[in-house]
Amino acid sequence: MTKKPLLNLLKNDDHMASSEPIDHTRRHLVRGALAAGALAGLPLAGCGSDDGDAPQVAVVFSHGVASGDPLSDRVILWTRVLAQDSADVRDVPVSWEVASDANFASVVAKGDATARASSDFCVKVDATGLRAGVRYWYRFKAYAATSTVGRAKTLPTANVAQVRLAVFSCSNYPTGYFNVYAEAAKRAETDSYDVAVHLGDYIYEYGPGQYASGSAQALGRVVEPQKEIVALADYRRRYAQYRADADLQKLHAALSMIAVWDDHEVANDAWKDGAENHQPATEGDYAVRRAAAVQAWHEWLPVRDGSDPLITYRSFNFGALMSLHMLDTRVLARDKQLSYNDYLTASGLDSAKFQADMARTDRSLMGATQSQWLQAQMQASTATWQVLGQQVLMGRMNIPAPILFEVTQPGTGVSVSQYAAIVAKAQTNPASLTVQEQAVLAAPSIPYNLDAWDGYPVARETLLGTARQLDKNLVVLAGDTHNAWANDLLDAGNRPIGVEFATSSVTSPGFEEYVPNENPQQFAGALTQLIGPLVYADTSRRGYMTVTATATECRCDWIYVSTILNREYTATVGQSLRTLPGASGRKLVPV
Repeated sequence: MTKKPLLNLLKNDDHMASSEPIDHTRRHLVRGALAAGALAGLPLAGCGSDDGDAPQVAVVFSHGVASGDPLSDRVILWTRVLAQDSADVRDVPVSWEVASDANFASVVAKGDATARASSDFCVKVDATGLRAGVRYWYRFKAYAATSTVGRAKTLPTANVAQVRLAVFSCSNYPTGYFNVYAEAAKRAETDSYDVAVHLGDYIYEYGPGQYASGSAQALGRVVEPQKEIVALADYRRRYAQYRADADLQKLHAALSMIAVWDDHEVANDAWKDGAENHQPATEGDYAVRRAAAVQAWHEWLPVRDGSDPLITYRSFNFGALMSLHMLDTRVLARDKQLSYNDYLTASGLDSAKFQADMARTDRSLMGATQSQWLQAQMQASTATWQVLGQQVLMGRMNIPAPILFEVTQPGTGVSVSQYAAIVAKAQTNPASLTVQEQAVLAAPSIPYNLDAWDGYPVARETLLGTARQLDKNLVVLAGDTHNAWANDLLDAGNRPIGVEFATSSVTSPGFEEYVPNENPQQFAGALTQLIGPLVYADTSRRGYMTVTATATECRCDWIYVSTILNREYTATVGQSLRTLPGASGRKLVPV
């Protein structure tokens, strides 16, 4: 969510190129080119051919390379290639190769594919026949052009000493430079990351000036197309703009990515049958828009496609150390979010009605099928750590209602600093409290974000109950809010179940945009005092997380950049916390 990123009160494709492991013969390569030539009038030349007499087409690898969804014996490889003449929309035959060395002296797998207009000239291949836990180099060729070289690493199967993830969320192009991606790509040279994990909001759907775009013109980052994206061509053009960013290209070339979508890949505050930022009267059928957004996501992201493009939940096993379960809490099965506006009366919040709706057992975030799948995956896994890669905050984040309403509707409540002053007054001189101040202190604490798991407490309790019943070490990764958080995950009986590491954003603004008069450090500190399970918060800096798992701990380091408004920046580790395995260790502790 981003129009109100802090809370939600108001509210089989032919692009999957075929491949064969190891040796694709010259016969296969030429046959593919012949077929392409027969169908589209292409010159009969093989990709990367040494035949100097064959006609050539001037092509360009316009958006770098990427890899993703690694398994123990395979990985998805991605690129985009098209003719330099924009009027030439013929198919482009492409070859690919994977090597065990950066110089490609030892090629271990190769094949051919085709870039087609029907898939926006994006190419995806599943490079198979690879060895487990090995780093590889890959590249593509088309006619005389050769892509940049990317690196990919397969998942391990044997004893694993360490798994390290780089975790991202929420990259709004017009807000600023992707320095966070640049920093992660730089650290990938020395920090031994296994994969990058993107928790969604990889793109945003808004038009110019609609959201967090105050510096876009000065930075040369006005969105394309210059309108809110609704149709397939719109989503494709927006992805093309994002993927042209040099820092994002460096990240994709450096690390394989495991990605899920959040809402902005479709529209703000999406749910299964609509979105806050979709108006059927002017933007048409939501299902049509969603289908276009989903198609573009599959074309432009290095994800392994299945028979149903809406199903993106899947698991990745890092030996016996970590099972990473990627979830969809957004597009597939989510019921519509509740809104406080529907419960406000002349005398305040109708708490009875609100609590009754919150307790409904038929409101779902993941849907029954996905929930049953996750339970089966966790039950079958023997890994030390069960990690959930998903979109929204799972921790219980209740704050006093007067603070919440002041953030969303200034003048209707009190600020954090004002609330703190009233609390101090109550402790030192309670007789001096005014009637209004007494009412502030008597107000209930309520969930600050109904778009998160807080708005679906029954679904959350079911998931936490599963982890407790299975006696698993649960670590939840979250994004979405543009702020950094660390929560102890407690069930309704206040029993410790696991921990949550939530990343800040790549560029999208956090609380500092909405409470500019609050000191960020004091504001974050007050939140940790007001919210019991909350151990850490940073509400003003952009960054990402490094999550490192070993047999004895799962640790998170929050890494921040000093600015996103200048190409020159510095980076720091702002906080480090960890959790330990075993029933007595399932809480956040200092490093």
